[in-house]
Amino acid sequence: MRPPWPTNEIARQQALDASGITQRPPSSEFQRIAEQAALLAATPIAAVSFVDRNRQWLAARVGIRDSEGPRSESFCAFAIMRPGEPLIVTDATQDPRFVDNPAVLGAPYVRFYAGIPLVDAAGFALGALCVADTSPRLQTFDVYDLSHLARQAERLMSQR
Repeated sequence: MRPPWPTNEIARQQALDASGITQRPPSSEFQRIAEQAALLAATPIAAVSFVDRNRQWLAARVGIRDSEGPRSESFCAFAIMRPGEPLIVTDATQDPRFVDNPAVLGAPYVRFYAGIPLVDAAGFALGALCVADTSPRLQTFDVYDLSHLARQAERLMSQR
């Protein structure tokens, strides 16, 4: 299933473009946040991602080789649909939104995913701080702590 587009997609994309975030080189601050998220959640995969027109760009990543991928295959593109809520997927092989996703069917074989939308000052979800695992699992960490790391990433988003 392809991710839906937010009803405010044009304005959301304009906000992402205006932020210039996808034009910046990856930062060590975002990398530290991704590493802390992976440790907090005890997952082999974590990322600070931004959902652009046709791609998901990773400003930081742990356990993922590529720095970007198609938006059509992005778990985070689903996370941005509800800016105030985490997206938790306990087993992607059992979730109709992700069962045919290439990241589920092949490497990195995502089963568990948790994403916290990264929201700018105007309320637009530009991306997500996410963690993922190769095994299905229940959420065993405090989502509040992951949200705290997401707020740190949001503060970095606004810096130019």
